[in-house]
Parts: sequence; structure tokens; C-alpha cells
Amino acid sequence: MTTLLVIAKEPRPGRVKTRLTPPFTPAQAAGLAEASLADTLDAVATAPAVRRVLVLDGEPGPWLPAGFDVVAQCAGGLDARLADAFAHCRGPALLIGMDTPQVTPDLLTVDFADCDAYFGPAEDGGFWALGLADPDPALLRGVPMSTAQTGAVQRRRLVAAGLRVADLPLLRDVDTAADASAVAALAPHGRFAARLAESPARRGTGRR
Repeated sequence: MTTLLVIAKEPRPGRVKTRLTPPFTPAQAAGLAEASLADTLDAVATAPAVRRVLVLDGEPGPWLPAGFDVVAQCAGGLDARLADAFAHCRGPALLIGMDTPQVTPDLLTVDFADCDAYFGPAEDGGFWALGLADPDPALLRGVPMSTAQTGAVQRRRLVAAGLRVADLPLLRDVDTAADASAVAALAPHGRFAARLAESPARRGTGRR
């Protein structure tokens, strides 16, 4: 059975979802990040797994459900932090972020019997999920992160290593206000959609 990993930041104002400000305030953006993380952790808690791990930058809060091990993120760029998350795994592992609150337990129920890796592309050119039957941190180190080519480069790295890659569905990350509205519409009954409805965006972008 698979280890499920969630890499995340503690949802504190000014540290998360900064691209949502404006139109949202830093506090509202942090609230949306917390709701997104809570929905994600709920999906992971329901999916079958041998172990559930939160790889966290910061401190856990009341949004963390029972049944998760908490591991601190290492220093360095995102590629190094993702690689380090896999380095702590023994056996098959699937890693996701906190930016896809529309994720479901079914999407996280993977079987490595006929493949060596799972790849979940994101609409912005990155990836929302990466699964490895035999976690090898070297598969992530050096991949340029947060670019429109990140996903393509990462997938090519897997193929170049001779891995059989199975693709997961394309999902949209929550980075901007437009993303937030689109993702909330996909999961209207989750915490994220409810928090978005409670967080009216400010009109315009100027300060008053």
C-alpha cells in the first residue's frame, strides 16, 4: 500500500497565497489556504494508505486531522524539499500539494502494479501529484520549479530514467482569484468553497 505525502506551508497571513492579494486581504488569503489544506488533508485521510505524512513548513494547527505524521520541510528550493520528502519514504509513495482542494480520495487511490510512477499535471504547467513506486530523490533534484515548463521537465525526467509513467487527470491549482472561483465551483460543498463565499474580495487593486 502507498504512503501519501502532503507538502504544505502553515497558513499564516503574508506567508501563503500571496498571489491572491489583492483582491483578497492577507488574512483572507490565509483563510483560503487553510481551507484548501483542510480539504486536501480530509481527502488524504479517507484514501487508502499505509502511512499519511504532512511535510510542513511551519507548525501544525487545529486543521490537522488525526492519523498524520508531521515532518519538517528541509531548507532549499522546492525541488530539494520535494526530493527530501520522498527520501523519508520506504516503498511506494504519492506526493501532492495543498493547492488542489478539489482532489478526491479516488484520485489518490493508486496502484503501482502496472507502472513505476504517477504524474498529475496542473493547468499552469506544473504538477499537482507525483508518485514513485521506488522513491528516488534524484528524480526531482534540479528540476526547475514554478515555471510553465516544470511539469514537462519533471515528466521527461521520469521517462528518461526508464520509468513507466501513468498520468493522472489534469487539475487546476489555486494561485489567483480566478483559480479560486473555478476550483470552488468544482467542489462546492468543501471548506474551500465555503470560505471563499465568506471572503468577499476587495474592489479594485488600489489602497484606501
